[in-house]
Amino acid sequence: MRRALTTLAALMLGMSAQAASFADNPIVYFAITDRFVNGNPGNDHSYGRAADPEGADGGSFHGGDIAGITQQLKAGYFKQLGINALWITAPYEQIHGWVVGGKQAFRHYAYHGYWALDYTTMDANMGTREELREMINTAHAQGIRVLFDVVLNHPGYADLRTLAEYKVAVLWPGHEKATLRDYHSFVDYNNFDFRQWWGPDWVRAGLPGYREGGQDDYSMQLAFLPDFRTDSAQAVGLPPILQRKSDTRATALPGTTVRGYLVGWLADWVREFGVDGFRADTVKHVEPANWLALRAAATKALADWKARHPQQKIDDAPFWMTGEAWDHGPERSSWHDAGFDSMINFDFQHRAGSNWKTIDGVYRQYARLLGKAPRYDILSYVSSHDTSLFPREQLKHGLSALLLAPGGVQLFYGDESSRPRGKAPAGDEQQATRSDMNWQSPDTAMLAHTRKLGQFRLRHPALARGEHRLVDEAPYAFARLTDGDRVIALPDAQGEVTLKVGGVFAEGATVRDAYADQTYTVINGAVTINATGTVLLETTTP
Repeated sequence: MRRALTTLAALMLGMSAQAASFADNPIVYFAITDRFVNGNPGNDHSYGRAADPEGADGGSFHGGDIAGITQQLKAGYFKQLGINALWITAPYEQIHGWVVGGKQAFRHYAYHGYWALDYTTMDANMGTREELREMINTAHAQGIRVLFDVVLNHPGYADLRTLAEYKVAVLWPGHEKATLRDYHSFVDYNNFDFRQWWGPDWVRAGLPGYREGGQDDYSMQLAFLPDFRTDSAQAVGLPPILQRKSDTRATALPGTTVRGYLVGWLADWVREFGVDGFRADTVKHVEPANWLALRAAATKALADWKARHPQQKIDDAPFWMTGEAWDHGPERSSWHDAGFDSMINFDFQHRAGSNWKTIDGVYRQYARLLGKAPRYDILSYVSSHDTSLFPREQLKHGLSALLLAPGGVQLFYGDESSRPRGKAPAGDEQQATRSDMNWQSPDTAMLAHTRKLGQFRLRHPALARGEHRLVDEAPYAFARLTDGDRVIALPDAQGEVTLKVGGVFAEGATVRDAYADQTYTVINGAVTINATGTVLLETTTP
C-alpha cells in the first residue's frame, strides 16, 4: 500500500531535523572561498595580485570572497543541501605575491589560505571583518557552524612582493619584472638580512642566520616552507616582519613562546566572531601539545563568545576540531587524544568506487570501529583539494556512497553540481581540483540527488552513528539503527521491490521513502516499494 505524503506531514518530518548533536552527525561542506562566489569584485586585486600573464591562471586569485559565501547562505544553498557545517579556507592575511608553482609552470598565489603572513588581520581579497561577522551570523541563524582551515606548522614563503613591501633587503634590482624563469635570480639567498623576515627565533628556514629544518615530522621543512618553532620554550617578541606592518593587530606579549602567539592569534578569531571549529592542516607535522593548547584556548574563547552573544549562538556545544594527518584511515589514533574530535579519513575515497557489495563491507567496518569505546569520529570524503576529484562519470554513485557512510562526511564544493576539473599546470595536478564553481552550468539532476541525500542524513544521526545491518543483497539494502532512530537505504534500485523490514520498522508502521516522497505500510514485516533509483526509508513520526 502506498500514498503520497501530505504537505503537513512533510513539514513535520523537516521539523525533526538535527535531532542529534552536531558532533554526532557532522555534514561538512568545504568551499575554497576564492573559487566559490565573487560577492565583491572590488577586492579582487588586493595587494596588486593579478592574473598570470604567462598563461596558466590556476594559481592566481579568482575573486571568490566571504561576501560571496554570505550570498549563497542567504539564498538557502547550504540549507537545501542539509549541511550543518561550512569549512572555509583561512581568511586571515596571506603572503601578497606569488611564487613559482609546479615545473616553472604557473604563478602560485596563496588563494588557498595555507601561506600566512599575518594571523591577526583579514586578507583583503577575502573581505572585511564586518563581512566575516555577517557571514558567520547568517550561518548561525540557519543552524550551520563555521569552521576555519588553520595551519600551525608554517607561514608562507618569502615571496618577492612581500619582501619588497616590508623592506627585507635581500632583493636585487629589477625584481618587479621577475618571470617564472628568472624569479629566484632576484633573491640574494646568501644575505643575512633575511633575519628581518620572520627571524630565526620563529622559524627554521635554511637561510642565512636560520636553523635548517630537521629530519623528523615535527621539525622538517614541508615543501621547503619555513617551519614554525612550536617546540621551543624560548620567549620571543613579534617577528620582525610584523613589527614593520602598520596594520597588524598583533602586539608583543612578554614571556610568550611561538606556540603561545600562534594559539592566541587563532583563538582570537573564535573569541571575536564565534568561529565554531577548526580544520587543522598538516597535523602530523606539529607536536600534539600544540594542538591540545589550541583546543583548550579555542574552547575557552568560544564559551566566552557564546556568553556575550546568546542570540547569535547555535547552541552551547563546545569547540570542535578535525585534523588532516596525511593518509589517516578510519581507525582511532593518538591524534584523537591530541584535541581532535575527528580525523579526516583518506581511506574512503579509494573504496567508494567499488560495487555495493564491497561498499557494504566498508560500511560494516566503519560502523564497528566507530561503535567502540572510547568514542571518536572520522570525516570521510570522495573529492578533495589535496588528492583528486571523484570520477565525474561515477559521481552520482560516489555521492550516494559518501552521504550514506558511517561517521562524519565532507562534501567538496561543486561535487553536488558536477563541477568540472580545471587546468592542471605541469607539476601540480592538485590545481585541477580547484576550478571555479560552476554556477552557470550546474548539473541540476545531480544537485537534486545530493539535496535529497543531505536532507535525509541531517534528519538521521543513525546514518552516522548507528548499528549497520545488511537487509538485502539484490538490490542492495541496509539498515542503520540507534535507540532513537532507524532507517533503511537502497542506494541503487529500480522497479517494484518487496523488502523485509521486520526488526527495523514495526508491523503496521507507516514509512516514507524520502527520495520519491511516497509512503508505505509495513504488512507481514515487509513493504513493497516502487523504486526510482534511490530509496530512503524513514518512519513518519517526528
